[in-house]
Amino acid sequence: MDKSRVPTVLHPERRAVARVLDRYRAWERLVLDHPSNGTVRRRFEATAYTLCVLMAQRTSREAAYAAERYLGVALRRRAIGVAPPEPGRPPQPTPPARPLRPEACGALPVG
Repeated sequence: MDKSRVPTVLHPERRAVARVLDRYRAWERLVLDHPSNGTVRRRFEATAYTLCVLMAQRTSREAAYAAERYLGVALRRRAIGVAPPEPGRPPQPTPPARPLRPEACGALPVG
């Protein structure tokens, strides 16, 4: 096969993938915290759809995993002490998690 005829694979821009993945994870947490809030659910589903299209996956979970692999998130998490340490190495302290408020993402309060 002639190498000049091999199709080129296009990859999404890393910053765009990181931005959508962060947004997806934030909306995912909000949906789990406020499952009856329709606005939160619709925004989560829209972000999930965007992630699926961006990563060319059929489900949002597959798209999130593909995005993490593409970005090397596991390596980043290990570097900042969120992932478990490698065998034989002492555990590193984890940074405190910052709470995510629905109002910070434009969600309407429930109630």
